Amino acid sequence: MQKKYILFVSTMEAPWGGSEELWSRTALRLVEQGIPVIASVHGCPRLDRRIIDLSNAGVDVRPRPIKPSLIAAARHRVFGKAYIVREVEKALGRISPSLIIISEGGAFPPIELLEWCVAKRCPFAAVMQANFEDWWPMDEVASRYRKAFKMARRCFFVSNANRALAEKQLGYEFENAEVVRNPAVIKTEVPIHWPMAKGLRMACVGRLAPPQKGQDILLEALARQRWAGRNWHLTLYGDGPYREGLERLIRRLNLSDRVTLAGHVAAEQIWLENHVLVMPSRFEGMPLTIIEAMLCGRPVVATNVAGHSEVIVDGITGFMAEAATAQSLDMALERMWAHRDGLDKMGKAAVASVHKFAPVDPVVVFTEKIKKLADLASATR
Repeated sequence: MQKKYILFVSTMEAPWGGSEELWSRTALRLVEQGIPVIASVHGCPRLDRRIIDLSNAGVDVRPRPIKPSLIAAARHRVFGKAYIVREVEKALGRISPSLIIISEGGAFPPIELLEWCVAKRCPFAAVMQANFEDWWPMDEVASRYRKAFKMARRCFFVSNANRALAEKQLGYEFENAEVVRNPAVIKTEVPIHWPMAKGLRMACVGRLAPPQKGQDILLEALARQRWAGRNWHLTLYGDGPYREGLERLIRRLNLSDRVTLAGHVAAEQIWLENHVLVMPSRFEGMPLTIIEAMLCGRPVVATNVAGHSEVIVDGITGFMAEAATAQSLDMALERMWAHRDGLDKMGKAAVASVHKFAPVDPVVVFTEKIKKLADLASATR
């Protein structure tokens, strides 16, 4: 009797990201329960330590080779992520998985990969993390997605807002969809003691990528005259390909003495030093950063995109900016400043709120969903 394999395909083309947490931890849990798991991941020059940990734990990690030539790179630009299909097919050989889980950090997985699953009659499910209003598939592509998604065993979204946006973009109502939560990565007792630092300490946590994360919006808001005489400091945590550009913007806005770029720092350390999280994102899914900040007892100021309003209660656990603009964010920050003496109480409310929002262990919940899908798929093949 052939072993029952579950295949995870991560479409991310970076070493790691928050969207990797759910599938990777689920893969570990399945292996611990004796279920064989294969993981197809992007073959970076240097694999992230968490991918190496998967391999050491017994997950059959199969890195996809980096595109070897300029011709391949050109093909990639023309045909999107079609090359993933070839690499997944080569990696599997004659293995026929009981279930394929496609983890997509963006809006929708590569359509070529979905259609390959359908053509090969491989049961599959998709996990979709971030979505944004500025991207809409053209009619021909949208039609292909509707046909492919209809054949999925399940379509998982990380927020109700992103599911609704996907349905609007495709003109399609998902009958096989549900919302799942990403796991936090806090490694200490929470909540964390309220910082004793004088003045307001704000943290903006995430990849340094203004097109998505909106750090430029935050900097422009804080450069307004009303903030000049106030006692505050902002620390940008994370790294990314726009670091130099943000440094230049900070200098141009005369914020060099008020803003620090700290790189990657453990979440526990961040919330030992900061009072509030600011998330000025232009688009998102359901950021782990928000969940972690609230678990640590910190209120959140965020733009009203994706699932932010599903977890943040305006005026109770944080403050919402109606739009991802400097003007809207400034108004939300102004309300936060006016309530700065009560931020610690809002942080306590955030702890209680986030526990109601997400299961204690989203990985346990997701693992059971995957096992049931795999069992059902095996029974119906």
